[in-house]
Amino acid sequence: MPDPHSPTASAPLPAVVSRATRGTMALFFVNGATFATWGVHIPTIKARFGLSDAMLSLAMLAVAGGAILAMGPVGRWVARAGSARASMTGGLLFALATVAILAMPSFWLLLPALAAFGMANAAFDVAMNAQAATVEAGRTRPVMSALHGMFSLGGMAGAGAGGLMLSLGVAPLAHAAMMAGMTATVALGTLPGLLADHPVLPSAAHHRDHAVRALWLLGLLAFLGLIGEGAMYDWTSVYMRDVAQAPDGWISLGYAAFSGGMACGRFGGDRLRARLGDGATLTGSAWLGFGGIALALLVPLPLAALAGFTLMGLGAANMVPIFFVAASRLPGVAPAEAISRVARFAYLGLLLGPVLIGGVAHLANLRIGLALVALTMGWIALAGARSARRYLPARAGTPAAQAAAER
Repeated sequence: MPDPHSPTASAPLPAVVSRATRGTMALFFVNGATFATWGVHIPTIKARFGLSDAMLSLAMLAVAGGAILAMGPVGRWVARAGSARASMTGGLLFALATVAILAMPSFWLLLPALAAFGMANAAFDVAMNAQAATVEAGRTRPVMSALHGMFSLGGMAGAGAGGLMLSLGVAPLAHAAMMAGMTATVALGTLPGLLADHPVLPSAAHHRDHAVRALWLLGLLAFLGLIGEGAMYDWTSVYMRDVAQAPDGWISLGYAAFSGGMACGRFGGDRLRARLGDGATLTGSAWLGFGGIALALLVPLPLAALAGFTLMGLGAANMVPIFFVAASRLPGVAPAEAISRVARFAYLGLLLGPVLIGGVAHLANLRIGLALVALTMGWIALAGARSARRYLPARAGTPAAQAAAER
């Protein structure tokens, strides 16, 4: 019997794929939970070093900048090392970096630690997404959206655990060490059950040109999609307070509505992808996001805004999973390298989106600023998804499902 972890194994056994699926879900969960630890302790860091809002923004930029700078080298490294071993190494580095940011004695030492945290997160992110693509390719039904749903679930669990730790008076460094220990344990424990990546076969020049064009388009779509996601994370509470005139107790519900929509959309997204195909799911998702933002802007009342943000979350939920799966299947490119290229554009959108919205809001108002999100969703629905269809699977399902159908 061939070793299922060997690159020459033709088809992993179902039990092996099931084990790898569970292991990859655990990786996504701890990644989300541990990244939330940084979010929980942003106020802690601001108070410890007496930071102004501008200096705190510089700290946040260090995380995003480190991730963006690392994407290219990380993709090549994961392709060489294999996504299974790279997931383990990336998880350990991410755990170490999480402790380091809470241990820094000065702000100027914190900045490089945050950049290293962003780089470690990029390594972990690309590796586990490359493993997710390998896992999905061995299944008869899609699973990428649910895996990203586990990241969202981990983020919510990490934020909740962080709030509990703060209320109990647990020291920030001790909290970070506990989360790092969990991440390291999962990274080491899941390694034996992960799958080896499929070998990248040499391809003709026209296949390489096809892959280059596809990566530029998928990157553009990821950039535009993540502009909207970043805007929702940073501006929903402001919109609820200043535009929708929501009561104080409702202000944080805007972010919660969007996050809840994202989680529900991701856990239901694989069934849609299997039934409708990735192209139709992408088009429908973009229209759903457009409709949600349009509702919130045209009816600036608390309940309407919450409904709109929920729809936007549902619409945004499956875009990145679809883009990553499409990139991982391009001929002649290692999945990790392809995913890292698309992820770099996604990070740029996540980083620049809130800034663009804020700039327009400063010049005009927040409703006009958020109209940019509606425009990006509308363009993806009308033109972007149609252009991307040539790079998406021709029928619903995974390569394993397609091979079974052809037999």
